[in-house]
Formats: sequence, C-alpha cells, structure tokens
Amino acid sequence: MSNQVRPHVNSLATTFCGMDMASPIVLLSGCVGFGEEYTRVEGYSNADVGAVVLKGTTGDARLGNPPHRIYETPMGMLNAIGLQNPGVDKVVDDILPGLDFSETRFVANVSGSTIEEYERVTRRFDDSPIDAIEINISCPNVKEGGVQFGNDPDMSARVVAACRKQTSKPIITKLSPNQTDIRHNARLCIEAGTDGLAVINTLMGMAIDIHQRRPVLGNQQGGLSGPAIKPIALFKVRQVYEVAHEHNVPIIGQGGIASAEDALEFLIAGASAVGVGTALFYDPLVCKKINSGIAAYLEQHSFTSVNELVGTLLT
Repeated sequence: MSNQVRPHVNSLATTFCGMDMASPIVLLSGCVGFGEEYTRVEGYSNADVGAVVLKGTTGDARLGNPPHRIYETPMGMLNAIGLQNPGVDKVVDDILPGLDFSETRFVANVSGSTIEEYERVTRRFDDSPIDAIEINISCPNVKEGGVQFGNDPDMSARVVAACRKQTSKPIITKLSPNQTDIRHNARLCIEAGTDGLAVINTLMGMAIDIHQRRPVLGNQQGGLSGPAIKPIALFKVRQVYEVAHEHNVPIIGQGGIASAEDALEFLIAGASAVGVGTALFYDPLVCKKINSGIAAYLEQHSFTSVNELVGTLLT
C-alpha cells in the first residue's frame, strides 16, 4: 500500500480489504462531509480513525432534497439530505488533492440512479488516489436509485458486478436493512465481486407535524440512525457474518455505535471494523474514547490485537 498511516495503539491496528488501518473505527458517509470538515474540530485528528468514508457522490452535482432535512428523534436522528454533492469530477479534481492520505484511509461513496451512473462514478474514482470504494445501493432518502437497488438482491448484484469491472480498488457494498433476506443479498454481492460489506445503512422512517398534519421532512421519508437502531444493526451483522465468514469477506458493522461497549459488541458479533456516525454530532471526540475503551478491553482479556476478537460470539 503506497499510502502510509501514522501508527496508533498496536492492538488497535487492523487490515480491512487490504487497507492498513490504525484503528477499527470508520467514520461513516454523510457524517463528516468530504473528509476535511471534521479536522476543524479542536482535539480531533483523522489519525485517530482507521478510515473516513466521504459523502455520497453522484455523476453530476445534486442539490439534494427540500427542507426539512434532519429531525431529531428520542434515540437518534432522521435525515433526508438527498445526496447533495458537487459531482464526481469536482470531488476528484478539487477535493481529493486537499486530503492528507498519510493520516488515514479515505473511501469514496459511490451513488447513482442508474447502473450506468454507478459505472461512471466508479471509473472516475478508480483514476484517483482514493483507497477504496463504497457502493451505496441502499440510500433510503432519495426517491430513485438507492432503495430500489438495495432491496432487490439481483439488482444489488448487478450494480456490484458493473462497478467491479470499472475498478481494481477494493469495493465495499453497503447493505440495506430494509429487505427480506439480507443474507441472500450479501451472498449475491460477494459472488458479484465485492471485497467487503458495510452492515447496515439507515432504516426507513418518518416524522409527522401533528399541528399541520404534514410530514416533517421535505422528502416525507428519511433514514433513521443512532442508538435506536443498534439492536437491529447488531443482529444484521451477525446474520451477514454467517455468510461472509465462509468467503473471508470482512464487514464494517455500523448502526448506533456511541461507545467502546457498542463497538465491542459489533466486533464480537463478526465485524472487522466499526462505523461511527450519528454519535459524532453530539460528541465530536467520541472516537478517542472508543479507541481507549477497546484497547483497555483487549488488554484486560489478554487479546493482543482487535482481530482476535472478531466473531468470537459464544452460542
């Protein structure tokens, strides 16, 4: 790997889809913009995380959904941003050159409304310094593309296969929880050529303004994230692990992780890395706490690396 990462605590170092990472923590797409915004937070450093997934990127610029776009729930957040982004050419030409690839791994998030758009965006990122590509086939807050692709296993596999032909970089497929059999979808995506899986994306949800009797979100529906979805995400990770482990395909477990204890649950369930997103909005320095907590647990239980903990659930 040409891009070298500054080492972190030895026990936290791991490898995911061939990427050397200083920590199992991955910052999730849509939560940290295009990788440079969060570095403005005092006390935060990209070197504290294993990878940063950039905001979802489409072929052409998108304005996103009408407001309101975010709504806080008692145990999480609904969002319906709608993939607002400047388009892949702007990201590759103007944004990527400003990122410090010596600090952490950077993963592009490829989104689209058609298979051809997925191919175009993937091909453009293939000719860039990006470390890996996440295929977003499960976005619940756009009216076309994402949800339809992600909830149809055969269509999911078609998207993965099409993107696979466009790049030699590692591909991570982001699976939707809003489907009948996530294990079947995972299996087809593996057969189509994905190198890793991200489990899960947000759940579909909505909120209603009772005084106006209208949906709060301008898109009517949005994606629910945060602690409310953690039990569901954890169960889905375990289901996918049953399939992925057979093929030696690693998983990023994500959904409601806000503490070291949360992260440890996902690792034990079978995730090789853990995604942090919504928690960053109310605790921008949570990653330092998670790293410290995982390292302390490993030492306490005589594990020499985070890899030894993956998939150790006793049943």
